[in-house]
Amino acid sequence: MAVTPSSGRARTRALETVALGPGGTPARPAPDGATGAGPYQGYVYAYPHKTAYRPLEPRPSLREVWSGEPLESLFLYLHIPFCEMRCGFCNLFTRTGAPEELVAAYLDALARQAEAVRDALDGPRFVTAAIGGGTPTYLSAAELTRMFDLTERITGADLRAVPLSVETSPATATADRLAVLAERGTTRISIGVQSFVDAEARAAIRPQKRQEVETALGHIREAGFEVLNIDLIYGIDGQTERSWRLSLDAALAWKPEEIYLYPLYVRPLTGLGRRARDWDDHRLGLYRQGRDHLLAAGYEQVSMRMFRLPGSSGATGYDCQSDGMVGLGCGARSYTSDLHYSYEYAVGAGQVRAIIDDYVRLAPGEFALANVGFRLDEDERRRRHLIQSLLQAEGLDPAAYRERFGTEVTADFGEDLERLAGRGWLAATGSAAGTRPGRDGADESHDGAGGGRLRLGAEGLAHSDAIGPALFSGRVRELMAGYENS
Repeated sequence: MAVTPSSGRARTRALETVALGPGGTPARPAPDGATGAGPYQGYVYAYPHKTAYRPLEPRPSLREVWSGEPLESLFLYLHIPFCEMRCGFCNLFTRTGAPEELVAAYLDALARQAEAVRDALDGPRFVTAAIGGGTPTYLSAAELTRMFDLTERITGADLRAVPLSVETSPATATADRLAVLAERGTTRISIGVQSFVDAEARAAIRPQKRQEVETALGHIREAGFEVLNIDLIYGIDGQTERSWRLSLDAALAWKPEEIYLYPLYVRPLTGLGRRARDWDDHRLGLYRQGRDHLLAAGYEQVSMRMFRLPGSSGATGYDCQSDGMVGLGCGARSYTSDLHYSYEYAVGAGQVRAIIDDYVRLAPGEFALANVGFRLDEDERRRRHLIQSLLQAEGLDPAAYRERFGTEVTADFGEDLERLAGRGWLAATGSAAGTRPGRDGADESHDGAGGGRLRLGAEGLAHSDAIGPALFSGRVRELMAGYENS
């Protein structure tokens, strides 16, 4: 369990749920360089995944971890690990039905952790922030107020002065909670609708009614947040092109500034797992339908999942490639230039509850240490830069890569890039000479329309969940496999 010496930091097992979705299923890396094992290998929302983290021995102090790190452009992330229910697709670190006493104890622990971070970092400047979960709006309006108060008082962050994103759900997006979020400076609300079709919501083990969803969206729009994001899922049992179009149009009726389209994930050996090829084809078809429908409605594609109305994104001053992240909460991770760290990771309900129970009992001194993590050497830093850049529609800037690492990305990852080009997934390479690999991997001249960037084409983006895991290092693959088999 990870957080106290007395617990022995026992290895816990992941992947206990049957259906995995927007919370971020651990990617199951394909063999080295392989991209032909199916389009849905795993959602790479961060590299490396927490299943590659291991107990740090000895545990370094946060002051040591952050010594010498740039602190002028940090991301502040708060994790609230509570939900009113566990959806069938969920793979988040969260527990349901937390009593009021546990929420209070959790906020007490959050304050102790924030104090330890404050004491370890010398004058941090937070330029963007997010509150995720779980479902942060599981907290009552009074509890949300307390969370904001302690965070700002202890960390010194002015959350009204920076872009702030908060996640919510149809059941908890109530007017009183949203009023607190609006008053405290929230600029973006993300709501997990998943489907506007009641039968599909039930199939995803999310028993919500469309009227409840519409009421919640009305409350959000009335509160006046700058950005509304709606999450939708494709691949739900019984979903058809017609019902998927219904959900897309229902979402578009609210003119959200952002829409995320997530594929449903399930474990192997389930009914869907046994007919994986047909299901892959079905999901790809629904993805292409959703992508084309949103593009026709005037949205721009930012990644495989994210679609945004042009002009609706606010500049944050944060660069995920080079700037650090400070995570508060038992499921939050923190990033420095060479160490990613957090507490233990789990998905099974009993294991998550035990980790939360440990967290709320931690003495102040325990929060001054990093417990579980992954140290990034130069190769892993380059690989992280490649993956995080390539899976975005704007692609990778070779000049920025060269400036940061002193090498050419084509020299460091030439074989991987040639493989992607050979499958027709790499739309353009922007080398200084203005060349791009053809389908056979050889360079072809082009007119500079690629903007000097390495970009995935439309089908490359469609296969992001295969491309990302295929680019994992052998070290990360081995650690992830060892975690799942322990």
